[in-house]
Amino acid sequence: MVIEKDKSLKHLNTFGIDAKASYYAEIRTIEDLCAVILHPMYRSAPKLILGGGSNILFKQNFNGLILHNLLQGIELLNEDENFVFLKAGAGVIWHEFVLYAVQHGWGGIENLSLIPGTVGASPIQNIGAYGTEIKDTFYELEAIDLQDATTHRFNATACGFGYRDSIFKREAKGRFMIVSVTFRLSKSPVLNTRYGAIEQELQAEGVTQPTIQDVSKAVIAIRSSKLPDPKIIGNAGSFFKNPEIPTSQFETLKAVFPELPGYPGLEGTTKVAAGYLIEQCGWKGKVIGKVGMHRQQALVLVNHGGATGQELIDHAVRVQDSVLEKFGIHLEMEVNIL
Repeated sequence: MVIEKDKSLKHLNTFGIDAKASYYAEIRTIEDLCAVILHPMYRSAPKLILGGGSNILFKQNFNGLILHNLLQGIELLNEDENFVFLKAGAGVIWHEFVLYAVQHGWGGIENLSLIPGTVGASPIQNIGAYGTEIKDTFYELEAIDLQDATTHRFNATACGFGYRDSIFKREAKGRFMIVSVTFRLSKSPVLNTRYGAIEQELQAEGVTQPTIQDVSKAVIAIRSSKLPDPKIIGNAGSFFKNPEIPTSQFETLKAVFPELPGYPGLEGTTKVAAGYLIEQCGWKGKVIGKVGMHRQQALVLVNHGGATGQELIDHAVRVQDSVLEKFGIHLEMEVNIL
């Protein structure tokens, strides 16, 4: 295995930030991973796991070792009358994994089609879209402790899933590298088409009795029409979380802003569409220097070319401040900033 020095990360993060890493290693086997983290030269070095680079914003160079998770493979571990247990290497592209499941008729993750990133990143973020989250189908994951190369297994309870959150973003942050994830998928899935524009898209296609393949195609069409391609313009998808606020506060705001979208959250709370808040503050499509919120989706922060990580963060803070001033709501950044 080759360890590269002063590695440019420009093409390894979807914002296209030209940061560098002191050391960089491509991890294609667990044996390679264990060897590098136990090597005396790198054992005490700061380490960062890199997957698809779609949920990270570099504001400076990384003075440490980047472990690029490229572990592959999809395996059917077990099945019964109702479910299959499908295991994927952490470096598998998430959308490719979804398509694999959909093509086999195994349901539960079709609403998560076209989300950027890798399988290994999905439980860290508890990725979600259109009323579905990873925790709904997650079974277990296998991870390597970066301190001593020991193997650990985490079930759903151990992962401590929350809204775009897990133990791997809190107390276990930076300690483990996920090497595989297993999902329990349904052979007779119950479709979830109530969120977003899925039903409208299905109607437009003339689909009256949708399958999981139909739902996946609808989600792909919706996301393709609204979200910019990182290969064309630098972005990391949704930059802010949809905030959950007390339902009493939502009702007060709803009286002033009748079109304010809201969805039931945890007990006594309502989840508000961050994109609406940002758009109402005038940021949708507005460009300052080399950065701005996307013209079709106000929730997406974009690099129009040559922006630094700090310039993107500064713009995000401007958006946060204006939303707080207008609505009294603090937007939390979803992207990992380094």
